[in-house]
Amino acid sequence: MLLALALAAPARALARPIQIVCFGDSLTAGYQLPQADAFPAVLEKKLRQDGFDVTIVNAGVSGDTATDGAARLDWSVPDGTDIVLLELGANDMLRAIDPAVTDKALTAILTRLQTRKIATYLAGMLATPDYGADYKTKFDAIYPALAKKFHAPLYPFFMQGVMGMPKLQLADGLHPNSAGVQVIVDQFAPPLEQMLKAWQASPHPAL
Repeated sequence: MLLALALAAPARALARPIQIVCFGDSLTAGYQLPQADAFPAVLEKKLRQDGFDVTIVNAGVSGDTATDGAARLDWSVPDGTDIVLLELGANDMLRAIDPAVTDKALTAILTRLQTRKIATYLAGMLATPDYGADYKTKFDAIYPALAKKFHAPLYPFFMQGVMGMPKLQLADGLHPNSAGVQVIVDQFAPPLEQMLKAWQASPHPAL
């Protein structure tokens, strides 16, 4: 049985590209960057170079909160999508939105994707200390808890290695520049590739 699955997986993988949607805010959309330098485009190039047959759609909308994302989920993530890379919450934090509101919206998104049998890779966010220890503790706990609840792979902090690095950020100190996007992709891709391998090997891919 295991041998049969192993043999079947490559055939299924070659049937068509894996359809991935990057669903997020300006960090996904590529704020002030050429589209070729935005995270989804750079990630697609990296994955293809590493031998994965993927098509990645940029469904990032600058300014979106998690609640905004929940409202547009179904028309932003079309039928036939295999995997969603979910990157939302940074604007919630910057606006000091109650973490319970963010959690509710992300829960709604993950529940809907699970119902639609779309695998999800969750990109975590971390709050700045500016809003106090209580807010940071509650906000930072959202993503690990959701990953555990929905059995979703978690990338702990989307801006890892870029936040606080002026050479990798735009002048606003919030968004990555082209070099910063490349740093994010170089770190984000390896665990995603492990997920893709598991997805390809599964007869009913729902991670």
